[in-house]
Amino acid sequence: MAAKAMTFEQAMKRLEEIVTRLESGDESLEGSLKLFEEGTALSSQCYKKLEKAEQKIRTLAGEKEDAE
Repeated sequence: MAAKAMTFEQAMKRLEEIVTRLESGDESLEGSLKLFEEGTALSSQCYKKLEKAEQKIRTLAGEKEDAE
């Protein structure tokens, strides 16, 4: 599944899998680098999604304050 098509939850689950594999020490150097690269991309994707969610919450909270 492409990183862009993943939900936040799917990306987090994949990140957990990557961390487990990297921590096991069973991967080759090349395999570890590929996993690290994938993990970095997924981490960035999750961070962006969290930023968008935070902005939406702030916007909604601001709208609520304006309505009161």
